[in-house]
Amino acid sequence: MQRVLEAVVDPVRRSIVTQLCGASGDIACGGFDLPVSKSTATHHFRILREAGLIRQYYAGTSRMNALRRDEVDEVFPGLLDAIVTAERPTGDPERATAG
Repeated sequence: MQRVLEAVVDPVRRSIVTQLCGASGDIACGGFDLPVSKSTATHHFRILREAGLIRQYYAGTSRMNALRRDEVDEVFPGLLDAIVTAERPTGDPERATAG
């Protein structure tokens, strides 16, 4: 549990999780809107992968990222929804109804 919580304490990693939660499918490493360099993003993906929150695989030359939602929800029910809710801007009407 500690590894998962330490992984999501960082705002960049929470952003990655939030973007994956809102996506209709898996996202390539270069497809995220992140305020960090490519090498720093790679570090954040590794932390999330090692914590068991995402899995990565290659599709051609792209490294894809998939949220391990079912596995995470089974062990930590509500964690991903709480992260998404917390990351929404305060004025977002969905923030009050999420969950």
